[in-house]
Amino acid sequence: MVAFASIMASESGNCELKDNNINTDGSLIPDSVETSSKPQLPYPRRRGIRFILRHMAGLAFLVLARLRIEGRENLPKSGPFILVANHFHFADPVALLWASHRQVEFIGGFRFVFAPRIVHFLPHLWGYFPAFRGGYSRKTLRSALDVLAQDGVVALFPEGGVWAQVLRPGRPGAAFLAVESGVPVVPVGIDGFPGLFKQRRPELTIRIGRPIGPFSAAGVAHGRRGEIDAITDEIMRAIAGLIPKDKHGVYSSDPELRRAGEEVAEFPFDAPDLRGM
Repeated sequence: MVAFASIMASESGNCELKDNNINTDGSLIPDSVETSSKPQLPYPRRRGIRFILRHMAGLAFLVLARLRIEGRENLPKSGPFILVANHFHFADPVALLWASHRQVEFIGGFRFVFAPRIVHFLPHLWGYFPAFRGGYSRKTLRSALDVLAQDGVVALFPEGGVWAQVLRPGRPGAAFLAVESGVPVVPVGIDGFPGLFKQRRPELTIRIGRPIGPFSAAGVAHGRRGEIDAITDEIMRAIAGLIPKDKHGVYSSDPELRRAGEEVAEFPFDAPDLRGM
């Protein structure tokens, strides 16, 4: 799954974007978004199928891996929050839905480029908000804000894909959602998942950090852009603190590890043939 992408896509919806400005990576960030006073999307939803899928995930973890969850007490028991995590494996969303006792709504890529075809139906069965990588979806943002307005939980992966197994630069979607909603962000570090289906019962760790934020961005145009970028950096460094140091990638304090991260940091969905996936 993926953070919202970044450039305006033409899509209808009760959400008006105003005074857009360009981010440092060429992405477009709206200065504000207007939503209707009455939520358009109920939360929680799809309770029956999600109950079944979540417990099937728990059973799969029990059989296929040795899973350890640390810091579960850091998940708020009530009120809205945003879950953010590193994204190194296609099964990372399953880690978050199992770790949280509360129902999680996901923002994910429109196409599952890095996941085996056999699992492509699962996100649709759970139900998620599709984001067009390299594009901006008004409907996705409005749906996420609706969930948070109802004290719900929204999860996304700021890196925007699983093309590497070290941290890459965060996209601005998570920070923008945090600013627009004014809710706290809970960072999560996911480790060991690339060993799933390749090793016999690999050791997996889901490490949940303390909430950060809430965040605000008072500026407009270039000022707001800078604030969003700074919040993105804070979010990504909070995630980095929850995974092994050799996975910190572009956020590493080690020059060699940082250089290795920079070699895989380029966002593949900026390419014309992958944009919108």
